[in-house]
Amino acid sequence: MQIQIGDIGHIIQLAIAPVFLLTGVGTNLLVLTNRLARVIDRSRVLEDRMEARGEAVMDASLAEIAILYRRAKLINSAITLSTTCGLLICLVVAALFLGDALGLGLATLIAGLFVLAMFCLIGSFVFLLREIFVATNSLWMGRLAHRHTRS
Repeated sequence: MQIQIGDIGHIIQLAIAPVFLLTGVGTNLLVLTNRLARVIDRSRVLEDRMEARGEAVMDASLAEIAILYRRAKLINSAITLSTTCGLLICLVVAALFLGDALGLGLATLIAGLFVLAMFCLIGSFVFLLREIFVATNSLWMGRLAHRHTRS
């Protein structure tokens, strides 16, 4: 069986939509890694501050570090799911090419991989949303605590 140029064009057309999805997943990973970097930077600042000032800021800093640790765990879960989603989409593209080029009946496999990829993406967004809620809530709690100590 020989593959014609028109067949390759058809295969590429089939693979376009998953490739666009892969671009979106890459953007999501960029957002997640930036958020994780900010959490890590903030925790390092707090650790340095605790070393420099000692007991005076220890309790407040430890509480904030605990929140940052929770945020980092949520972001790591989101990154893991987004990366898994990206890998599954790559498998979808590969299966599309192989199935069409070799005349294999991979429709069920392709559909299954795509649905799995969507569940991973949904999970990633859920973890991102939870992390945003934790970050926003900790900001609000920090403001309340700051007002309370000034009174």
